[in-house]
Amino acid sequence: MSKLVAPAEAVSRIPDGAVVTVSSSSALGCPDFVLAALGRRFDAESHPRNLTMLHPIAAGDMYGVKGIDHIAKDGLISRVLAGSYPSGPSSLPMPEIWRMVVEDRVEAYNVPSGIMFDMHREAAARRPGVLTRIGLDTFVDPIREGCAMNESASAHPIVSRVEFAGQTWLHFPNIYPDACILRATTADERGNLTYEHEGAYLGGLEQAIATRNNGGLVIAQVSRMTAAGSLRPHDVRVPGHLVDLVVLDPEQKQTCETPYDPAISGQIMRPWSSFKLAEHGVEKVIARRAALELKSGMTANLGFGISAQVPRILLEEGHPEAVTWAIEQGAVGGMPLTDFAFGCASNADAFVPSPQQFIYFQGGGFDVSFLSFLEVDVEGNVNVSKLGKKPYLTAGCGGFVDITAHAKKIVFSGWFEAGAAVELTEDGIHVRSPGKFTKMVDKVEHVTFSGKRAREQGQDVLYITERCVMRLTETGLVATEIMPGIDPERDIVAASQGRVIVAPEARVISKALLSRDPMGWTP
Repeated sequence: MSKLVAPAEAVSRIPDGAVVTVSSSSALGCPDFVLAALGRRFDAESHPRNLTMLHPIAAGDMYGVKGIDHIAKDGLISRVLAGSYPSGPSSLPMPEIWRMVVEDRVEAYNVPSGIMFDMHREAAARRPGVLTRIGLDTFVDPIREGCAMNESASAHPIVSRVEFAGQTWLHFPNIYPDACILRATTADERGNLTYEHEGAYLGGLEQAIATRNNGGLVIAQVSRMTAAGSLRPHDVRVPGHLVDLVVLDPEQKQTCETPYDPAISGQIMRPWSSFKLAEHGVEKVIARRAALELKSGMTANLGFGISAQVPRILLEEGHPEAVTWAIEQGAVGGMPLTDFAFGCASNADAFVPSPQQFIYFQGGGFDVSFLSFLEVDVEGNVNVSKLGKKPYLTAGCGGFVDITAHAKKIVFSGWFEAGAAVELTEDGIHVRSPGKFTKMVDKVEHVTFSGKRAREQGQDVLYITERCVMRLTETGLVATEIMPGIDPERDIVAASQGRVIVAPEARVISKALLSRDPMGWTP
């Protein structure tokens, strides 16, 4: 008997007060069709009401896939725990979910994505919640914000500090899902799900198990159906006994800009020559300096922003496969994509479910992580998760806290100042006029990365900007390398109001990084 139903019928079974978990990563794997139906039901019936939403990674984006914004309505949702939220440029309107957060109309929490997946596993197995050291001394820690994004959330804590086995831990009590909404490519009549056109598996299986083990409802959105028994067992990622209802959306996109690209799902391999190289400019110079931290055979994690250009640097140097890239959505190897398709990779070696990828990240198994920053303070703390004036310009922490907690080496990349007039020539980088403000501050707005914890654990931490390379030391931020053309006293010390000092032995970086030709990186 087929489990196929109309979207309106599927969402009609979600009761008031339910805890609903959604598998998505921005537009990648987003069950947008079902979320839209849920919003329409509320508009027509004023039900369901007071839902708690769990989003390990953001559902939807600002570029055409609304995701959570379909249900960002007063009365429909009362609480959201999310690893990330839809984000985009200031030129676009603020997403409605962000408006609800900043206006304190919904209890909103930003919980690291890996911890969100851990919460599902613990709830599924009926263990006593998540006990972790991920997030200590960051905004996740109750000594700071405890994940809360507004006053309503602060009034209802979701995490506490506990002592166990002689150490301090963070404890997240279980939250049991009543409903799960996930997405795949194909379902058979029994509800078995395959992901052959998807760019990642994400956490749909774990979310479905957590829901099923607690007597909940599992809804799967797919683009096509097939007869029972026609799917290869090895291809089934979520078995049908975990799925109650199937909703068909033949128009679902692979990402917001991609109806379907077989290279993203690993069904073809693109020639390396087909990938766009990093555009020549200051950000490419920063990415080039970051790439110098790599050696052949390394495994490296990659984040959004300038850091996402590092694989393109190796491509231009003629060594696209010298390093294995691992990203939180689950792709391993290949070429991580940028812009709208960030989170996907072409020519990947494997797709790992996100929960397992985060186990690897939380344990620090990789060699180096390349991440970006919004601001850095004198303690070496980094903020990527909060921007009070324009909150939706950041998605929140995502997997950043999980990745950095035990990483052996972290390379942060970003601009030293915001809005400075900077000119790039073959002789150097020249600051023609100062910026509106420095990103080297006394105290970051949000501690997404703790410099104190990094020093205690002996982590190797670099901050690469258009002006210098800084290292985290016991005395703070020290510039150890200077970009050609930069005046250390004027462009670094004075521009940071003395927050960054220049090491007496600081050296000038090679001008090869400034060239329009390859810089000569070798494995």
